[in-house]
Amino acid sequence: MSSGRFVTPTPVNEGVKEYRPGSEEKRLLKQELERQTGAPVEIPLIIGGKEVRSGQRAKLACPHDHARELGVYYAGGREEAGLAIKAALEAKRSWERLPWEDRASIFLKAADLLSGPYRYVMNAATMLGQSKTVFQAEIDAVCELTDYLRFNVSYVNKIYAEQPDVNPARNWSRLEYRPLDGFVFAVAPFNFTSIAGNLPTAPAMMGNTVIWKPASTAVLSAHYFMRILLEAGLPDGVINMVPGSGGEVANPVVDHPDLAGVHFTGSTATFTGIWQRVAENLKNGVYRNYPRLVGETGGKDFILAGPDADVDELGAALFRSAFEYQGQKCSAASRAYIPRSLWPDVKRRLFKMAGEIKVGDVTDFRTFMGAVIERSAYDRIVGYIEDTRGSKEASVVVGGGHNDAVGYFIEPTVIETVNPKFRGMVEEIFGPVLTVYVYEDGRFDETLTLVDETSPYALTGAIFAKNRGLIRAALDRLLHAAGNFYINDKPTGAVVGQQPFGGGRLSGTNDKAGGYLNLFRWTSPRAIKENFLPPKDISYPHMAEK
Repeated sequence: MSSGRFVTPTPVNEGVKEYRPGSEEKRLLKQELERQTGAPVEIPLIIGGKEVRSGQRAKLACPHDHARELGVYYAGGREEAGLAIKAALEAKRSWERLPWEDRASIFLKAADLLSGPYRYVMNAATMLGQSKTVFQAEIDAVCELTDYLRFNVSYVNKIYAEQPDVNPARNWSRLEYRPLDGFVFAVAPFNFTSIAGNLPTAPAMMGNTVIWKPASTAVLSAHYFMRILLEAGLPDGVINMVPGSGGEVANPVVDHPDLAGVHFTGSTATFTGIWQRVAENLKNGVYRNYPRLVGETGGKDFILAGPDADVDELGAALFRSAFEYQGQKCSAASRAYIPRSLWPDVKRRLFKMAGEIKVGDVTDFRTFMGAVIERSAYDRIVGYIEDTRGSKEASVVVGGGHNDAVGYFIEPTVIETVNPKFRGMVEEIFGPVLTVYVYEDGRFDETLTLVDETSPYALTGAIFAKNRGLIRAALDRLLHAAGNFYINDKPTGAVVGQQPFGGGRLSGTNDKAGGYLNLFRWTSPRAIKENFLPPKDISYPHMAEK
């Protein structure tokens, strides 16, 4: 029996290891990369804490070396989805009644396992399975995911401490933060191991049970994270890992009467489809509740430069934010607005940087860019580049090369356009392609309008300028153009506890992963009033005789 108001440890951001030549961390990670490369794994579904092997098997391969197999995984279908729903509902009663400090301890232990003995396992799995460089894997699979676990525990503790401000004499009012009534469906993307881990664990911290569908191209890192959670003491059925196709897994889960919420990161089209299906089910009386829909979706993120921007700072921000992790970050800079006076110098810098970096196998720590995630992504991105070559409105001014003989490699590519509504300025490409519109120096104000009106998305954006008036104008005019806005900094790299992440418009519901606002979505508070001396008659003072 618990007694005491417990305060969880104060979180701090996990330190990033540098993997310098000759360092111990580099040796250990190289060793783990060799182990995973030489020991293909068989990955089962995890339902009710048990390993499940379905009749569907799929291969895991390295995007940067698609002939190299990492193992196989079992994919779920309608039957496995039903088993996962049953397991989640069976686990719900005991999990939601477990004292909060016990739930917190599980996730705090998972954070220590991840940042400690599993650090190199998770980094290697993310590098091999998702083609992340050592630095991109470190900041994602270890540091950010560790931060999610530790900071979210702290946020839950703070939420539970929020209680009514007023308690009249002889009364006590309090708030009880219940989990949602039903189960939560977590749908994860391939591009961030940290996001994939946060999607199921954030609702689980609030006492919910979860069905987790990781991306098929990121099952390897999901497998190891699930092992961490189970080793940390997560009870059976609290999180059930069911990879598989959207139609076979997602549809029966979304159609279930006990669906209480969806925690989603992925494409706008997929989230819109889920939203439409939920709306249709509501219309048909399927649910007992209104399911909570929390989604972070697409982006067409921008960098806007003022005429007084520092060219070196601007060039570095453009290159890093557009091409780190092959442009496959939802926050990646994909369109830029550069004044004519700065563009020649900026273009020269981008061309020079493109010639200096290495594109290739991420197990070579000198690599700056790996491969895009799979064949379909490669074909789609190459299609944008090749369409540009035949356009009268745009031209490829940096890079543009591509080769899929060994891996799905695409060079960092910069497109210059004379049309601010050119396809590359509007559509999400999700690859290493940056489209630049060069504007006349005296038309900064008109360019603000273009930035705001060109894209249906509103995830991240940045302004580079020294003049405070230009910065203020951008902040005011682009009020709804980005949920995460950066001043003289690249629009990627949000840090848990520092920049809660999410956007509006068609970029999602802006429920801010990495902040306490997201955790509020996974609770359904109950207000309790206790009257210590309730009245015994029905009279009021005004009814007294004169």
